[in-house]
Parts: sequence; structure tokens; C-alpha cells
Amino acid sequence: MAYDRTLLSPDALQTFLTQHPAWKHEGGMIRRTYEAPSFLEGIAFVERVAKAAEAADHHPDIDIRWRKVTLALVTHDAGGLTPRDTALAAEADRLFSEGAAVR
Repeated sequence: MAYDRTLLSPDALQTFLTQHPAWKHEGGMIRRTYEAPSFLEGIAFVERVAKAAEAADHHPDIDIRWRKVTLALVTHDAGGLTPRDTALAAEADRLFSEGAAVR
């Protein structure tokens, strides 16, 4: 699948980070840790993110530590951050909020 490998400009990255302050730019990636109310709700969130990632053919690094789920995104084959990363990050935020609304 072909996709745009254009790297984000510093301004585009800063705009994303301003709009999504829980995400941090670290080590060339964007990273966020979510805290779920329970381990199983954290796993359910990971499943929702996995489905979105598979549909986008763009897969985050996922670290699960009890109720904390950390996502890290970078477009490795583009050599940095692209709009694919910020789009999936924004979708993960939506999915987490959606899960919170179900409770």
C-alpha cells in the first residue's frame, strides 16, 4: 500500500502537540500513556487501537503495564513523524474517550 511519506514540519508537529497536550515528542516519536480504570479496560482499549491500526496499516509500539497503556508512534520507513502518526494518535485519543463514555 502506497502512502505519503512526507515528514511533518516542526510547525505541524507543534500544532498537533498543542491540540493534544497529553502526547509528548520524545526520541523522535510521539508518545502517550493512558491510564484505564482496570486492567481489562486497558486491554479493551488496546484492542480498539489495534483494529484502528490494522485498518490504517500503521502500527504503534504498545506497552501495557497493569492499567497503563503507552503508545509510541513514528513512521520508521519515512525516517520520522508523518501525518499517519498524528492521525493514529488522534484516533487513539478518540477511542480512549469513547471507551470512557461507555462506562
